[in-house]
Amino acid sequence: MLKAVILIGGPQKGTRFRPLSFEVPKPLFPVAGVPMIQHHIEACAQVPGMQEILLIGFYQPDEPLTRFLEAAQQEFHLPIRYLQEFAPLGTGGGLYHFRDQILAGGPEAFFVLNADVCSDFPLSAMLDAHRHQPHPFLLLGTTVLHYVEKPSTFVSDIINCGIYLFSPEALKPLGDVFQRNQQDGQLEDCSGLWPGAGTIRLEQDVFSALAGQGQIYVHLTDGIWSQIKSAGSALYASRLYLSQYQITHPERLAKHTPGGPRIRGNVYIHPTAKVAPSAVLGPNVSIGEGVTVGEGVRLRESIVLHGATLQEHTCVLHSIVGWGSTVGRWARVEGTPNDPNPNDPRAHMDSESLFKDGKLLPAITILGCRVRIPAEVLILNSIVLPHKELSRSFTNQIIL
Repeated sequence: MLKAVILIGGPQKGTRFRPLSFEVPKPLFPVAGVPMIQHHIEACAQVPGMQEILLIGFYQPDEPLTRFLEAAQQEFHLPIRYLQEFAPLGTGGGLYHFRDQILAGGPEAFFVLNADVCSDFPLSAMLDAHRHQPHPFLLLGTTVLHYVEKPSTFVSDIINCGIYLFSPEALKPLGDVFQRNQQDGQLEDCSGLWPGAGTIRLEQDVFSALAGQGQIYVHLTDGIWSQIKSAGSALYASRLYLSQYQITHPERLAKHTPGGPRIRGNVYIHPTAKVAPSAVLGPNVSIGEGVTVGEGVRLRESIVLHGATLQEHTCVLHSIVGWGSTVGRWARVEGTPNDPNPNDPRAHMDSESLFKDGKLLPAITILGCRVRIPAEVLILNSIVLPHKELSRSFTNQIIL
């Protein structure tokens, strides 16, 4: 039997994802039409022998998360449970803290997936590699192209994808780190149990030491992969997943039909959305539940979230339109893409910063929830926080 663990973090993380993470936990943000972690769950559910999926994080188990878990269990016919950390425990601390739940039933191995990655998740290939030559720690890796001038040591072009397959004995090194943290903490705090002992960083505290001992093994993939650290990377991940739908979920892609909108490239339209026949959509467009798209609208490289309204002849490019927002007639909402080099198959999305030298860098435009953009204005390379009603155009600004 097999299990899977998805590390979803918590509200103190994902600050680069604001203002989008103000309204919904980042793991539930829609990417290519479905919550971000649904892509992970779909991949895990397809692995033969998968018995249970565990989510570990320190979000409060609120209504959106609970509702998502209930729906996912019904759809995938698997037990899917959320285990809430008592405090942020790092990428490895939650695994060690909930080790009894992970190992219950005696799994042969368990997958560990970071929630903020986009991938085609070659889990079955990783399992085959593990069974052919068992190792406690198997990491998914991909190659990147980078330049280091006059390196003093070997510089690998392989990076960690944040997707792992662990044997049960992999938890022992995490226990060693916990004990070491406990001893170090007691030297500073003689009151007894040190609360920081439970914080374990897989990459720094575990993998670095084991890699030096030759105990870390990598399964290379040439499939899609990207991090989802910011709104800009979510838009790029949506493009990757929409492209992948041609193979995995062709039914999710909109098709051009007589009397319907013009579809260019890969587009997702929720069944409840109302899209005027003269609208032109794509490529890389995702339209959420209950969205209204008026006559003559042009949408490209954008995500439009639940309940938003794009009035007649608006133009939205390289942007994310928040929940319940309204863009007025003939308005233009536009951002600047920051995509990897499309001619380099090994290029990947950087975790871009919003600021440099105190100035907002050109990036995609983000409208928070329930923002109102009046008719005939331009919003360019800006971030509009929730519940704002604008009266004029803005360029390269954060509108508080």
